[in-house]
Amino acid sequence: MHPRSSALTAVAALTLALGLSGSSAAAGSTVADRPAADRPGDLVSSSPTSFHPLPGQPTNTRAWHITYRSTTAKGTPNTVSGTVIVPKDGHTGPRPLITYAVGTVGLADACAPSAGFPKGTTMEANLIQQLTARGWAVAVTDYEGLGTPGDHTYTVGRAEGQAVLDAARAAQRLPEAAASGVTRTSPVGIMGYSQGGQATSWAAELHRSYAPELQVKGTATGGVPADLRKVADYNNGSIGAGLILMAAVGQNAAFPELHLDSYLNDKGRHYVDFMKKNCVAAETVAGLFKRISDVTVRNPLDEPDWQARLRASDLGTRTPDAPVYLYHGTADELIPYAVGRQLRADWCARGATVQWTPLPLGEHVLGAIVGATPAADWLADRFAGKPTSGNCA
Repeated sequence: MHPRSSALTAVAALTLALGLSGSSAAAGSTVADRPAADRPGDLVSSSPTSFHPLPGQPTNTRAWHITYRSTTAKGTPNTVSGTVIVPKDGHTGPRPLITYAVGTVGLADACAPSAGFPKGTTMEANLIQQLTARGWAVAVTDYEGLGTPGDHTYTVGRAEGQAVLDAARAAQRLPEAAASGVTRTSPVGIMGYSQGGQATSWAAELHRSYAPELQVKGTATGGVPADLRKVADYNNGSIGAGLILMAAVGQNAAFPELHLDSYLNDKGRHYVDFMKKNCVAAETVAGLFKRISDVTVRNPLDEPDWQARLRASDLGTRTPDAPVYLYHGTADELIPYAVGRQLRADWCARGATVQWTPLPLGEHVLGAIVGATPAADWLADRFAGKPTSGNCA
């Protein structure tokens, strides 16, 4: 289904666009401990950091590394890290705030976006810079277990969506950001692609019930793995095979009763150990063209408990209460185009306002790059109060 000749190109593109991060968190700063945090979005700590799309590249922004309270997929409190970035443009009145979710970066703490921003090695920072250039503030979650203790709950939709919403709350509660116009009256946009598309789509579906006080004007989301079982079937034995095992690690991190280790053979245990210590480029190379049967004694995805947990991360079962811009490459080699199209159909059937935008001949990484500016333009229209009726009809 996916030509082997494209593997190295795909890995290189993934490395550039979805996650080369540095090896340390925000450096050279002293954490300012705050009072005990109880509510989702409350700040636990903050410290100055810096934001660079490339090593040493100036951006005329201020940035803070934060840790904040959020909620696990099981509904228990946790602590998540992230970064708040604000333009240094002298603006003091309320400004738009984007809560941004990055695509797959890996499982090791060194892969966290906040670890790479000071060094200029988180390459999705180039897309984030386009947002700060518009005068928007940006909050970037690291997700649960990526930059904080514990394993990263990769592909666990509810945990990701809550972390995205709580990053916006945390940004609004950061006094230094408030002085530059990030306030509770700031219009909020939700944006992300790939894993970030899953996270932002979940945030869109959860907004009404989980964080209704946020003034969400719209969600721009692309390359969305809305059905994890279909995505796993699509990647089994292909260039994205490593992502399947990463997803199994993430599900097991959220739900240890799944007992992933009991399904793994020696090779599988070796790969899991490797993936927990590395970022997406190395993980993708390690998993190239492997099948689930190569690393397991039996396929956990055939078991009822695993299937139930994967279904729990399905999207399209709730109605976003703000408009959505949904885009997907028609030649996506990692997330089937049909999965994105089905999410559009499911949301439309539920009465959501959806602007569906196929990207002709767009592969996965190309979709992230090509789709970013139109998605941001669409959010700009929402911030300007322009109406949208979508194109569900």
